[in-house]
Amino acid sequence: MNINLENIDKVNAVINLTIEKTDYEKQVADVLKDYRQKASIPGFRPGKVPAGLIKKRFGTAVLVEEVNKLISQNLTKYMIDEKLPILGEPLPNEEKQKPIDWEKDETFEFAFDVALAPEVNVSVDKRSKYNYYNIAVSDDMIQQQVDMAASQLGQNVPAEEAKDNSTVRGNFVQLDTEGSEVEEGIAPEGVLLAIDKIKDEEIKNAFVGCKKDDILVFDPVKAFENKHEVAHMLNIKPEEAETLESEFRYTVTEVLQFEKAELNEDLFKKLYGEDTEIKTIEDFKAKIKEDLAKNLEYSSEHKFSLDTRDALVEKTALELPEEFLKRWLTAVNKELTAEQIENEFPAFILDLKWQLIKDQIAKENELKVEAEEAEDFAKKMALAQYQQYGIYDVPEEQLESFAKMMLEKPEEKDRIFKKLLEDKVVAVVKDKVTLQEKEISQEEFNELMQANQ
Repeated sequence: MNINLENIDKVNAVINLTIEKTDYEKQVADVLKDYRQKASIPGFRPGKVPAGLIKKRFGTAVLVEEVNKLISQNLTKYMIDEKLPILGEPLPNEEKQKPIDWEKDETFEFAFDVALAPEVNVSVDKRSKYNYYNIAVSDDMIQQQVDMAASQLGQNVPAEEAKDNSTVRGNFVQLDTEGSEVEEGIAPEGVLLAIDKIKDEEIKNAFVGCKKDDILVFDPVKAFENKHEVAHMLNIKPEEAETLESEFRYTVTEVLQFEKAELNEDLFKKLYGEDTEIKTIEDFKAKIKEDLAKNLEYSSEHKFSLDTRDALVEKTALELPEEFLKRWLTAVNKELTAEQIENEFPAFILDLKWQLIKDQIAKENELKVEAEEAEDFAKKMALAQYQQYGIYDVPEEQLESFAKMMLEKPEEKDRIFKKLLEDKVVAVVKDKVTLQEKEISQEEFNELMQANQ
């Protein structure tokens, strides 16, 4: 077998592959021999089918299959042995590929286009100046978190009279057109209604000021303008709600008013655990400010990562085989149209250039991600999700279980390892360049992020 590389330019090449009869003859013969042992052909006993008949029936198909195996195996081996920096996968070269007659030819010649990654030279030093944006924690941001915590741990308490933001509990009874109770009609009990969710203003106003044992007659569909919601409320099937045209008698059994939780030690313990050192509102706000600052630091780092990507991609001139890459994307994404590939191609090229730059920086600085780092990162992700719902005191074993579950998913594990490696790459750049730190508001930062999209 003869295989060689023909360079077209710095990033495009052709791999020429010649397969002789001696390369495939034994494999084809072995497969046909196996076919002969197993073939079931009328008029012949098993294993007694003439070899010539087997070859006539199956020879060409077996030849094609074995040659394709040799192509795949030897192309891969050649690229690995020669340490070729391949982008994408080899594609048939339609211009150089000679016609093949599988019935008559004994020697087969193939030509495959390949894309080569360009040489990457990344230069970062103190002469390079990069902006780094620190987001200021405002009093409004702290107060929003205080209000959110008080709301999340608040509760409904009994009230004498309903307000426009009250909740009422009551019993429904379906009525006929004459206002009488429908026998065996829809009649769910203990149904909660949030007055501020009622869409019809007239019906909503009728609820405001109501008290226990008051009776209101109304059409639920008209009140809420959402038949799916009405189906859930009345505990009926969605298709029943679609055709429902009835008024109902609703007897109020309880009026409830939501009250935020009081900001005291009990609340702080619910949020941070029994052993928390937070005792006062001032302590609570200081803790919120600290947590917000940490979270905003993640945003600052993300922005710096995006800016680093853009700066290095622009600074590191990389020539890429764009025509080949478009062909390859078309070949591996059959579901995408040519227009879709054309529209998404600039983003693909940006990501590819950044990946090549990251790989080079990681190689030069011997960067790698350990399993313990991935587990720790997954636990932090879990904790952040709990904190979004106001849960700050999460048992360690629960975080470990969550992390293990995430890392057992191949795609999720790959994403985490790539993220951590990118963080290390950006940290190297951050350490080598000159940072120009700027403090800005959350609103200003959001505007800057819009520019990155």
